[in-house]
Amino acid sequence: MKKIYFFLTLIVTGMQVQAQKDFQGMAVYESKTQAPKLDGIRTNRDITPEMQKNMEERMKKMLEKTFILNFDKSSSIYKEEEKLDAPGQQGGMRIMMNSFMGGGGTFYKDVKTKTYTVDKEFMGKEFLVVDSLPKLNWKLEQETKQIGGYTCYKATAVKEASKTDFRNLRPKNDDKKEDAKKTSGETKTNFQDNFEMPKEIVITAWYSPEIPINQGPENYWGLPGLILEVNDGRTTILCSKIVLNAKDKAVIKAPTKGKVISQKDYDETVIKKMEEFREMNRGRDGGPGGGPVMIRR
Repeated sequence: MKKIYFFLTLIVTGMQVQAQKDFQGMAVYESKTQAPKLDGIRTNRDITPEMQKNMEERMKKMLEKTFILNFDKSSSIYKEEEKLDAPGQQGGMRIMMNSFMGGGGTFYKDVKTKTYTVDKEFMGKEFLVVDSLPKLNWKLEQETKQIGGYTCYKATAVKEASKTDFRNLRPKNDDKKEDAKKTSGETKTNFQDNFEMPKEIVITAWYSPEIPINQGPENYWGLPGLILEVNDGRTTILCSKIVLNAKDKAVIKAPTKGKVISQKDYDETVIKKMEEFREMNRGRDGGPGGGPVMIRR
């Protein structure tokens, strides 16, 4: 009898271990970034209110994206859902914005080794950023809400703003714009001079212990449950669908294509190129990219 009981215990334990090993899920996230309002842009011609409105609408749509997170107990891949451009949509502008905002790649996280790998394309070059996962000092709160039928708890943290995540750009206030003009002695400014990057960002996340994995969208992790919503300044990422233990399993592995580089070195490369881009535009008095730009907050 003891032998039978021991044998059954082994079988049950083995099934539990295998179930944990085979556990996998998929979550769909909708990402929306608040685009700045453009009061008027003047390059070599005037922009009509109708043209301005169309530009704002196109920018808003380009900042609305859908991502898929495939995950198991220890790792995940997060990737933008590919969509065909609608007729008349400017694919070139979308590709350029993806490049400047670090999009278009596969973000792989391994919470066991606390590392991440993401392939990025910037200015026509492919990079493979490999680094340690950022550790946020999460403050767990008692506030709850329902997301897709799951009970979620609120958590907040403060992190240093990434200098290469251009979704965080904010319009400068009028006083700072005037001070910048007085300091430089210039009477004109280009598009980039009207924006600034904050030093810190307050993160608000909602996680569900009902899905007890240490994962979330982008590089967010470290909470006792899957993160179903994140707000980090101008961007909100909200889960719209969850599928657990589907019959067809996704392949969860790190990307391998691109020049291997650390996050710090990648950021320095992007910042350098952006400075070159800014100086080039400053030299175009009256040309595209030059001329005064007014931004409404």
